[in-house]
This record gives sequence, structure tokens and C-alpha cells, in this order.
Amino acid sequence: MKKTMFALAALGALASGSAFAQNAGDWVAGAGWFHLAPQDSSKPLQVTAPVQSVLPGSGASVKDSDTLGLSLAYFIDSHWAVEGVLGIPPKFKLEGQGTLARVGELGEARQWSPTVLVKYNFNEGNDAFRPFVGLGATYVWYSDVKLTSNLQGALASQFRQSPYSVNTTAKLDSSFAPVLNAGVSYQLDKHWGIAFSVSYIPLKTKAKLTTTSITGLPVARSEASLKLNPIVTFLSATYRF
Repeated sequence: MKKTMFALAALGALASGSAFAQNAGDWVAGAGWFHLAPQDSSKPLQVTAPVQSVLPGSGASVKDSDTLGLSLAYFIDSHWAVEGVLGIPPKFKLEGQGTLARVGELGEARQWSPTVLVKYNFNEGNDAFRPFVGLGATYVWYSDVKLTSNLQGALASQFRQSPYSVNTTAKLDSSFAPVLNAGVSYQLDKHWGIAFSVSYIPLKTKAKLTTTSITGLPVARSEASLKLNPIVTFLSATYRF
């Protein structure tokens, strides 16, 4: 009888403790919903060539975006973990502000921002509920940058050109940026769990526009500085192995 009671007590301790334990060497993969909300601001569009000038009162804002997020964390011990985070590149749309508001949508681009975080998990490794904080960095670059026909026409008019005789292309600067992160995780059983986090990324970029004639000769160059500073929320299902 004593042996039976001891065995039951041991099984109970196992079920309530180590079944949730996060120990050195554990891997946790996650997949879920990324929501990116830029806290944006911009400077007026500047013409840099052939003559320097500024389009006064011009500005732009970036719309929110959603995408699939993926993560993979490695636990160094029961508290410290290193995590890599990557989202399917979201598409951001740029809207005109101020004197560019009449243009409407200015363009769009996809953002790539793989991130590495060092995270500290509070409570003990055998606790189901664990808040955490993290600090890391991301490298951001852009692809599929496209300008709308409305902006093409507005720039042609600004440079006193026919909309059909010139074409404008754009490039967005790449950059490193710090990432501040905090959130909570809850372990449902030995393998499955859920997590929610909020990240802030102080991020800025510069859009460089080149307007060329249909023969390929440069007509003008212009640029605009954008502060994006997105707040990124990530709700995910996790699997520990």
C-alpha cells in the first residue's frame, strides 16, 4: 500500500511539474499571426538632382499589415533562451499625406526582417505560465517596390514632363535595427502551448526615386526619409521538442 501511494505521488509530481518543464537543450517552435502597426512619420519629398528643391508640405504614411509568423527558440537553461523570428514578408502600402494626399496610394513594398532575440523567462521551468522579456536585432530590407501610376503622373508634372515620356523607380535603404520584446507563454501540456508577444522596432529608411526618360536618360532624382517604428504583435501556437 505504501509503495502504491508513493508511486501515485511520484506520478502526480511528474504530471504537475516536469511535464511543463523547460530545460537546457529544449527547442520550441511557433507559428501564428503577425500584426505590424507602423507608428510612422515622414519628411517632405526632396529633389536632389538636377536642382535641389523641396516639395513643401508633402508626406506619406504606411498602412498596417498582417502576415504569418514563424519562430524557433533554444533554451540555454530554464530561464534563458535564444529565438529566431521570421514572418512571411508582409506587403506595406504607402499613402500620400499633406500636399500628396490628392495622389492617394503612392506605392507598395514587401519587407523582410529576420530577427534574433535573447529572452529571459520568469517563473520556474516547471510553471505553465511564464512571462518573458527579450532584446535583439533585426536586419530589414525591401523587395517588390512599386510606384502607382498616380505618383508617376504627379512626379512627371513636378518635373514638367509628360507622364508618358518618363518612368520613376524607387529603392528603399536596408538597415539594422534593435528589437524590444515582452510577452507571456502558457504551456498546455508536455508539447503544446500558446504565446503572445509585443515588439517595438525603432526603424527608419530612405526612399530614393530615380526618374528617367523612355530612352533611359536620367531626368531627376529625389528622396524621402521615413520613420516606421512598428509595433509588432505575435500570437502563436507553440510546440516543444
